[in-house]
Amino acid sequence: MQVPPTEALQPSVPRRVVLCLGASQLVGWGVTYYLVGGFGALIAAGNGWTDAQVHGGFSIGLVVMGVASPLVGRAIDRFGGRPVMSAGSCLAAAGCLGVAAATSLPGYYAAWICLGLAMRCALYDAAFAALARIGGAEAKPAMAQITLFGGLASTVLWPIGHALAEALGWRGALVGYAGLALLTLPLHLAIPRGRFSDRPAGPARPAARPLALTPFDRRLAGALYALIATVANVLNAAMSAGMINILTGLGLAASAAVWIATLRGIGQSAARLGEVLFGRRLPALDLNLAACALLPVAFVAGSWSGVSLAAAVAFALLYGAGNGVLTITRGSLPLALFDPAVYGSLVGLLVAPSLLLSAAAPLALVLVIERFGETAALSLCTMLALVALAAGIALRLRFGGDSGGRRRPGRG
Repeated sequence: MQVPPTEALQPSVPRRVVLCLGASQLVGWGVTYYLVGGFGALIAAGNGWTDAQVHGGFSIGLVVMGVASPLVGRAIDRFGGRPVMSAGSCLAAAGCLGVAAATSLPGYYAAWICLGLAMRCALYDAAFAALARIGGAEAKPAMAQITLFGGLASTVLWPIGHALAEALGWRGALVGYAGLALLTLPLHLAIPRGRFSDRPAGPARPAARPLALTPFDRRLAGALYALIATVANVLNAAMSAGMINILTGLGLAASAAVWIATLRGIGQSAARLGEVLFGRRLPALDLNLAACALLPVAFVAGSWSGVSLAAAVAFALLYGAGNGVLTITRGSLPLALFDPAVYGSLVGLLVAPSLLLSAAAPLALVLVIERFGETAALSLCTMLALVALAAGIALRLRFGGDSGGRRRPGRG
């Protein structure tokens, strides 16, 4: 693939870019991905629709994300994050206005097609590709740092949305969300146009080689990475929609289930903060393996939630921690495994299945619970988590080398 000539940047990400992308992730996730969580009941009541019809719009958005993923990844590789993520800001604003104006299901679903494109152009996967383009293999710390902001999206935007809805009604609140989406436009325009330099910054810092060097290794690494991303996204979508219902179904009071489910966010943020503070030198393969190992332990603890409050707390905290770190390694693993110059195109292709399958995860979880019960649902989640763990072990064994991370130059 031909890459247009651009000015070379030092292989690091300016702090102002990290702050701008972090702020845009906080707003972007809040006004798109978490929109239904904040306004779903109000939209259903206001339009006379069922909850399933309202949440169907979100599923359509996730499908659009998956379909558009390869194209958006290639666009970031070719043109950079600035134009693509700026387009995402405008699409998010248009989508929010579309949902606000919708009085029929076709119009509502059309708005979610727009929001699906916006989410793929402006959320984590796009931001990670933009950082890889300007920071190369040294973009890993920046990727971790922006997830700290994004993890606060529901915490910040849901109260704002609630206040706007009380003052202006839900349609007026979504117009306000459109305005917030447009505020991310100057943040995305701050992304540099240039590409990282492949030259080492000095004699003590030789350029790192990708771990997957041969065609076979690249195919194997891509398949294992895609498998982990798919399991993580499917479980995340399922738990986002069903964790509270699972806990109550196992015997917890509704109030207890709600506050325990909120501990997932605490575990997620704490794990991400720990990675930012202490994980700089930890190889991405090791970090990924540790995160994968937390997931089956979390679901096993969850199966005991009905008889032990401590087990329920452990379930929420451990799952949140594992999922939080896997968000980071979804961005940093390709930096270690592949050539950063083709990051956007490659990752866009590899994450597409995970985005498509995650659209069906909430409904699939509900069907399993209705037919087989909450314990069976957690057992299925445990098996999926073990699949991700096996893939993480395979990646570590194949590409970890002696040090568990990036091979040193000159070594095979």
